[in-house]
Amino acid sequence: MILSSVFSAVARNVKVYKGTSRYGSDVICTVKDSKVYKESSTYGSDVICNIKGNRIYKGNGSYTSDVLYNIKDGKVYKGTGSYSSDIIMTIRDGKIFKGTSIYNSDVIANVKDGKVYSGTSSYHSDIEFSFDGNLTVEEFVAVFLLIRFTACSNCPEPRRSLR
Repeated sequence: MILSSVFSAVARNVKVYKGTSRYGSDVICTVKDSKVYKESSTYGSDVICNIKGNRIYKGNGSYTSDVLYNIKDGKVYKGTGSYSSDIIMTIRDGKIFKGTSIYNSDVIANVKDGKVYSGTSSYHSDIEFSFDGNLTVEEFVAVFLLIRFTACSNCPEPRRSLR
């Protein structure tokens, strides 16, 4: 199993919040039917990215040129890449590791009970974001990378590169 039971085969209208908040004003994005939307929206014009199979596409895109990331066997690759040099992170046992590493010293974040903690922490104060339902691994990756690398209006401050 790649991640803990917080991930499922189907996700329906899952809200992603800053930290542990459940206030509407703290919604970072909404995931519905394999699409990630801005904040609380589910309008087609507000799609940030969409997921088809193991690929995450920009906006409503569906062309190979629109592929942002692809996921295979817990490894997240840039674009349509398939080489180890294209791996930006590895997901295993509820932990997100830098690149191809699976060492505890390279844990970027960990996921437990719908909460994403910085590094190996399990402290309440280290919760980066939380979600109120189940996400597929691909949906989780899309949300995680959105929050980590995009200056979306409701995102916590972007973190440094995974590399």
